Amino acid sequence: MPVPRPAPRHRPAALALAVCLLLLAACTSQKPEPLTRKPRTIEPVAGCGARSWTDPARLGENRAPARCAKGAPAPRRLKRPRHLTLATSTLTAEYVAPLQLAIKKGEFAKEGLDVELKVLPTPDALPLLAKGKLDALWAAPEAAVINGIHGGFGIRWVAGNFSPAPSSRSGLWIRLRDGERPDTVRPAGRSVGTLIGKGSVISYPLEKVLAEHGAAMETMDFQQLGSSDVLTALTSGGVEAAWLLDPVWRQVRGDKRYAFLGGQPVGEPLGGALFGPNLLSADVDAGVALLRAYIRTINTWFAGDYKRDRGFVAELAALLGQDAKTLAAVPSLRMDWEIRKGTAGRLQRAYRDAGVTDGAILPERRLVDRRLYAEAVGHRP
Repeated sequence: MPVPRPAPRHRPAALALAVCLLLLAACTSQKPEPLTRKPRTIEPVAGCGARSWTDPARLGENRAPARCAKGAPAPRRLKRPRHLTLATSTLTAEYVAPLQLAIKKGEFAKEGLDVELKVLPTPDALPLLAKGKLDALWAAPEAAVINGIHGGFGIRWVAGNFSPAPSSRSGLWIRLRDGERPDTVRPAGRSVGTLIGKGSVISYPLEKVLAEHGAAMETMDFQQLGSSDVLTALTSGGVEAAWLLDPVWRQVRGDKRYAFLGGQPVGEPLGGALFGPNLLSADVDAGVALLRAYIRTINTWFAGDYKRDRGFVAELAALLGQDAKTLAAVPSLRMDWEIRKGTAGRLQRAYRDAGVTDGAILPERRLVDRRLYAEAVGHRP
């Protein structure tokens, strides 16, 4: 029996975005705090050589993510301890595992940082980040972020999180109609189930995938669904296509009634760390220390196919509150602290085409700041 179709487009993402914009008006009545800072000395970092930085213009699955040696960059304990509050929309997603592990293994503590993770939706966290009541947000430059920066929020995307393995099938799946083949399917005019809707970073890869199959965002009927409803809606006929995440897509893989059309571009992170004025200008030392511990955690525990170690998978599953077998059943993420050149622009164009952002496309320097992770690995941009 088909699941009920929820009211399209109106809620809850649109409502959350509207609330965020109302908060913008309240928070930006004063001139935003400047993000300028004095030039900083960049010193070579042991264990972080040529492979610790990749050309931001490089894309594709042949681009190996930046890496330092295991245990590098070494801690540089701050003279004064800091308590930092990081917001994230979830503590169960695999991409937040480096944060969870860095706390457990004491990597933040080695830097003199006491890091607290707080669960908050991005629209709720943005005004707090801009006003300095949060130190960082582990999320993505979604439409709400772009609108916030347009409105005066002093926020920058300062580090990446991950890209999928080439073998991953997380992305757009479609239920084939009678007589259709995966290589000839045309998705235009069909209903699509997603978790967040057009304001999510998924808009960029989704727009790209649709274009490759002769469709556009405006030709689709978007249905926003709960995380437990997306697959049910696809398999029961409530929607004709859906964006399926790890590990949900495994339940339709191999079923000839469904076809995988494409997912997130390989080698291009679409989220990660967002900093506000606290760590961008007021306390840059703490911001670099936070990223240094994050990068060291990746290099030490997530450098390659970390799921080959079943003991480590069990440890991660316990941290994330997931089933170890389910976690091991999908490929390891390519943990990646770098931000690719042009990603911010591609996201903005997708949001503009979807009608969820206002204003001109912002230049990359208004959204992205690579200097902190460059300093952490000893790279002079």
